[in-house]
Amino acid sequence: MEAAQRKAQHRPFCFSVKGHVKMLRLALTVTSMAFFIVAQAPEPYIVITGFEVAIIFFFIILYILRLDRLMKWLFWPLLAFGFLAAVACLADGALIYRKLLFNPSGPYQKKTVRKKVVL
Repeated sequence: MEAAQRKAQHRPFCFSVKGHVKMLRLALTVTSMAFFIVAQAPEPYIVITGFEVAIIFFFIILYILRLDRLMKWLFWPLLAFGFLAAVACLADGALIYRKLLFNPSGPYQKKTVRKKVVL
């Protein structure tokens, strides 16, 4: 009886309440991102929702593989957000480069206005 009290029964992450809540949150966030894309919302809304999907997915994989218990010396949120920040900076740089490549004069170029002819 002591052995039963000393060691708690391990329940896989996918079948725990915490796992169901995280997967439900992932489904809700993916759905909201799909609605943002369909509604043609401003790009920052879609990007922020995409980052949230990536972070939630990363943590679900982390808990499924039980890496949080394996490496206690590593502060996982710092690693996750640091990696995502680096990816975001690279993607932002690539998008800015592409925008400047196709529009080298910049977004604030003055356009000539044609006069209307009134008869």
